[in-house]
Amino acid sequence: MRMPPSKWVFAYGSLMWRPGFLHDEMVPAKVTGYHRALCVYSHVHRGTPDRPGLVLGLDEGGECFGLAYRVGQDNWPAVLNYLREREQANYAYKEVELEMLLEGGRIAHGLAFVADRLHRQYAGGLNLDSMLRLIRQGHGVSGANTDYIFNTCRHLLEAGIHDSGLKELVAVLQRDQAFDFHTLSDEKK
Repeated sequence: MRMPPSKWVFAYGSLMWRPGFLHDEMVPAKVTGYHRALCVYSHVHRGTPDRPGLVLGLDEGGECFGLAYRVGQDNWPAVLNYLREREQANYAYKEVELEMLLEGGRIAHGLAFVADRLHRQYAGGLNLDSMLRLIRQGHGVSGANTDYIFNTCRHLLEAGIHDSGLKELVAVLQRDQAFDFHTLSDEKK
């Protein structure tokens, strides 16, 4: 009997450390043509419309290292519904299929959520001071924006992924809060 085909999901931010869905495989992956950027105003998960936070999106240009999750065909409808509910609260992302280079040299095509540059929540090109202001003020249904930044940076480091922009933000935020993000528990991510 033939196995049904699988679907793939590319994760570059909080989906890396809190996927929230059943998957059959998780493997390091790279996409080309997009990079990880704090380029989306958060009005739900890490902020509100009156006091927006700032979250990651895949923005045009460069490359991005992350994780690819393989989802069995039988689970795909439920996973897709979950991802749309989680990632598309305000439709600030476009759902696209991207080619991913998986660790070991395999190629796969998978769903990714790319920042929509035409959406009112697109925040590309902000300077460091503006990003810090938004991150410091942001708090939404998923918690503080600072926790999101700390958790994402910590998990990227654990996965061997270097993101100098996030590390710079974390260094400033740690000085603000005298906080060691290495000790942050996964419980409230």
